[in-house]
Amino acid sequence: MVKDSLHRPTPEQLLAQAQLEERRKHRGQLKVFLGYAPGVGKSFQMLDEGRRRHERGEDVVVCALQPQYSGEVEAVLQKLEIIPMARAGEAEFIDVPAVIRRSPQVALIDGLAYDNPPGSPNAYRWQDVEQLLEAGISVISTVNLQYLEKHREEVEQITGKRVLYSIPPGFLDGADEIVVVDAPAVESLAHGVAPAEGTALLAEPHKLSRLRQLALLVAARVVDYHLETYLRSHGIEPSWGVEERILVCLTPRTNAASILESGRRNADRFHGELYAVYVREPALSEKGQAMLRQNFDYAKKLGAQVETLEGRDTVDAILEFAREKGVTQIFVGHSTSKGAWRRLWSTFIGRLIRSAEGIDVVVYPN
Repeated sequence: MVKDSLHRPTPEQLLAQAQLEERRKHRGQLKVFLGYAPGVGKSFQMLDEGRRRHERGEDVVVCALQPQYSGEVEAVLQKLEIIPMARAGEAEFIDVPAVIRRSPQVALIDGLAYDNPPGSPNAYRWQDVEQLLEAGISVISTVNLQYLEKHREEVEQITGKRVLYSIPPGFLDGADEIVVVDAPAVESLAHGVAPAEGTALLAEPHKLSRLRQLALLVAARVVDYHLETYLRSHGIEPSWGVEERILVCLTPRTNAASILESGRRNADRFHGELYAVYVREPALSEKGQAMLRQNFDYAKKLGAQVETLEGRDTVDAILEFAREKGVTQIFVGHSTSKGAWRRLWSTFIGRLIRSAEGIDVVVYPN
């Protein structure tokens, strides 16, 4: 009986599972074709999938289009029903009420990252998409990597092009499927009209390679998010993921600047998360308090999420936090000085390494 009770879901876990199943039952599905550069053919692939679904008997409509297409794309559009966009002056936006009244199974939206004109019911197109999903209509859409707010600055540095619109962090996490459009850009030009910057990127394969890597990380993050949500709803604590989550252990006795910088570099490499934690100790000296403040300030400057943990056992407190956050690596400093503190800290590190099952522990000399 004791063994069974250990595996019985808690009321909170049962509620999370019920909410997840209810959401999936009534909400539309979101599929996004993600392009890592202009001209890779995401519009053609999205519309062609709509055509195939229509031919299989699904009720598919087109709700938003780009201003210009090639003849091949226009041929696909002729086979699909198009709901005209609403207008505000010279600007257009998705006629969400008309789409909901029409109530198709699938809505095709070419271009997810647009601001709607003043006077529109929603300020952003992604909010239109959210409204359609809540109405039970599935959406297939397209977006370029440069329009994802989390990656916009880095893509701008790679391409030298700045965009005006963006999708907020977390919106794509709710997508049911992300397809990275990886068709060779030079071939896909036949399926659409590539902007000038897309053509220019063809001559710089190292830039295309980095953009492709970023797009694959976005897709992996979505998979990671859904896996973690599923596991937690079934009472399973995830201990790993496709995204790096680095935890740096802070103490009031050593300067953690170099460890924090290494953690930041590693987290940035895979667009992961950086945490910095300190387990509270009683009766710190003024020198210890000053060092701790210095470490905290620098961690925050580097964009780390800083936490002060409570717990009688330091190792247990750190590992409980690490497992809750899905940490993949723990960075800890090891003093090279002699004395009782070094021996005590060595014991702590040994316990941490032995107990951190499934989490890598990286020890840095201080």
